[in-house]
Amino acid sequence: MSVDEEKVDNNPEQTPHEHEVLDAEVELDVQPADAEEAEATPEGDKDWQKEALVLQEQISGLKDQALRATADAQNIRRRAEKDVEKAHKFALEKFSKELLPVVDGLEKTIESCQSDEGEKNVLIEGVEMTLSILTSGLKKFSVEQVDPVGEPFDPALHEAMSMVDAPDAEPNSVIAVIQKGYTLNGRLIRPAMVMVAKGSAKIDEKA
Repeated sequence: MSVDEEKVDNNPEQTPHEHEVLDAEVELDVQPADAEEAEATPEGDKDWQKEALVLQEQISGLKDQALRATADAQNIRRRAEKDVEKAHKFALEKFSKELLPVVDGLEKTIESCQSDEGEKNVLIEGVEMTLSILTSGLKKFSVEQVDPVGEPFDPALHEAMSMVDAPDAEPNSVIAVIQKGYTLNGRLIRPAMVMVAKGSAKIDEKA
């Protein structure tokens, strides 16, 4: 056998051995990488979970802020609507107060000009007509008269000027009105000045 033939015969014996060595090296190279991946995955999951919790807390906080802002806006809108409503209802309060002395003067003129026989002259009729027009105009704007003769004394609407003995009247009732009171949309703009019948309960005359 020649030398070349021996080399050819020996190569098949060495080739499998070389393949085994190479396969072993490949396996050794792959295994450490897989181990690092396996170790790194749980830590990555933990970091992701922490970030998710932080984001959820931030979202909850933003939702809470949005709800509070919405509630505040609704409260402001409601207060503004109430203020506008009050402004419309009571815008004429000062103007009405200025007109009340005119009504008082007309009423006193009618009372003082009436004769004992009850006859009316042209002047009284004109004053009465003027008074009627004025009071009707006030009513159109929700200005109502408070004339509580015979009613129980109400310190929220009446101002007691004096207390007198009145056997025929109910105790603590209004027996005379010195000056009529007025309300605007239910709000008192001037109390009625009244005289009250004495009773068991004491009334503060300065009420």
